[in-house]
Amino acid sequence: MNIDKAKKFYKTMFFIRKFEQKSAQLYTKEYIRGFMHLYIGEEAVATGVMDALDEDDTILSTYREHGHALARGISANSIMAEMFGKQEGCSKGRGGSMHLFDSSTRFYGGSAIVGGGLPMAVGMAMADKMQNKNRVTVVIFGDGAVGEGEFHESLNLAALWNLPILFVCENNKYGMGTALELSESQTDISKKAASYKIKSSQVDGMDVVKVNELTSEAVEYIKNGKGPFFIEALTYRFKAHSMFDAQLYRTKDEVNLWKQKDPLVLFEQYLKDKGIWDKIEKDTMEKDIDRTIEDAVEFAKEGTFESVDDLHRFVYSE
Repeated sequence: MNIDKAKKFYKTMFFIRKFEQKSAQLYTKEYIRGFMHLYIGEEAVATGVMDALDEDDTILSTYREHGHALARGISANSIMAEMFGKQEGCSKGRGGSMHLFDSSTRFYGGSAIVGGGLPMAVGMAMADKMQNKNRVTVVIFGDGAVGEGEFHESLNLAALWNLPILFVCENNKYGMGTALELSESQTDISKKAASYKIKSSQVDGMDVVKVNELTSEAVEYIKNGKGPFFIEALTYRFKAHSMFDAQLYRTKDEVNLWKQKDPLVLFEQYLKDKGIWDKIEKDTMEKDIDRTIEDAVEFAKEGTFESVDDLHRFVYSE
């Protein structure tokens, strides 16, 4: 791995971590309202996946999408303003934490519906195929989406129509407060995808290098016209499902055990083993990131709420 990519990976994961920590603080102070789902612990997935994509590729995400949006290149200002409900946000303050949207980066949500992005991704991939556009539609979802009917319908249609789509399942072991083994008789989700004759593979979702390598392989496979690809990233969220979650369904010992696999710690050790950790310049990077996040907070605070008189806009198509 060259030093530029090493810096990019570490900076992106560290940026996501610090952004999420700041968001949690702002939520407790009621600057951010509504639902919010933190991505802390899963940074390697967003970072590894987004790096393997081209600017023209399409992304559909989940309600736990801050990390995906940041890794895709949506500005911290735009995301923070959106969470503050300000018009300067990427969804004009209408979406909040769960509905980030930015057409300039081809980032089409952010959806509060579990598995809701799956059939949309199938439609977008089908449109690209019909128009002979050589790009990939990536849909990211959690293990909880596997219990939804559209999961099976979407995989089936993607395989039947040989669509250019990459399914990325972030398996963090829990669908809200229900452990995967309590909701699925087959907990190897990649095998479910394989049953639809889709090329599928599991990857250590705490290892950004492995995630990036597999995603790069998947993108090449898809763009060579070989059909859909399914990645199951085995990961873990260090924080609660949402800010309203008491986490009574798992033990502190379990969480602490997974924290030993922290993607930032694992990647730091990887870089030390490669002899390039000293070139990362972590202290300078951290100061730059802190400044960027503080600027985003000020941007959001100074933003404008939408006038009540305009609340009817965008409700119906003209």
